[in-house]
Amino acid sequence: MTSLTPPSSSSSVPSMPSTRRYVRVLSIAGSDSGGGAGIQADLKTFSALGCYGMTAITAITAQNTCGVTGIHGVPPEMLKAQIDAVVQDIGVDAVKIGMLHSPEVVRVVADAIRSYQLPHVVLDPVMVATSGDRLIAQETVGVLVQELFPLAEVITPNLDEAGWLLGRKIDGVDALDAAAQALRALGAPAALLKGGHLPGDWVVDVLALPDGTCQRLASQRIATHNGHGTGCTLSSAIASHLALGAPLPQAVERARAYILGAIAAGADVTTGRGHGPLSHGYAPLPQVAVQG
Repeated sequence: MTSLTPPSSSSSVPSMPSTRRYVRVLSIAGSDSGGGAGIQADLKTFSALGCYGMTAITAITAQNTCGVTGIHGVPPEMLKAQIDAVVQDIGVDAVKIGMLHSPEVVRVVADAIRSYQLPHVVLDPVMVATSGDRLIAQETVGVLVQELFPLAEVITPNLDEAGWLLGRKIDGVDALDAAAQALRALGAPAALLKGGHLPGDWVVDVLALPDGTCQRLASQRIATHNGHGTGCTLSSAIASHLALGAPLPQAVERARAYILGAIAAGADVTTGRGHGPLSHGYAPLPQVAVQG
């Protein structure tokens, strides 16, 4: 990373502290050893969109494009220490939350959001990997809804996750609006229900807003086997745009535009033998610095 204020030739310490800073986004999520999802995808997305990325790792996974072979949870006290270290020194402009594997971990994150009044929380309720591997214990789901949904600015479940949360299958585009509103009724101010798992040539997502209205966002489906990490990437892109100052509807639209470009750029690239990753850096932007 290039320093914004290079030291002078006579001294390595600037004579006056800079008032410029990066736009800071914290990912609280699991690590993907294959690099396509989790905190690895989040950091790539933050950088591509001009933000400074930080992490608090919730779990270490052994995975690749074919699946998950192991999960090792980080102790709750270590997760808390990571969040404390980042917030108390660097600060946070937005938060993306991904894989939370246990009730204790959920409570640590919720306590940190409340204690530090962390802004622009985007909660991606990660439950199942692209490969179909389950990533969360059943008893964690209820705690997640109770503790974190009210603290999030928006939740971003896919159809499978929404089905688990609502206890019913969402089997068509016509059911998306009602399902998105039902997700809001669980306690989240806003919900982006991702409809990419439905069949058809078009992908339709629905954003249920705090005022009770719904917005549909449609895009033509891109033919590819490289969809690993799409959910992580979209939620981290939303958090980035919220940190950069966009209101929620605009942040979602811009995040969708970014992820569609990343999918298209990596559609015919071979990485591994299974579901490959996106091309996160297809259109890198310069890092953004602000005053204050």
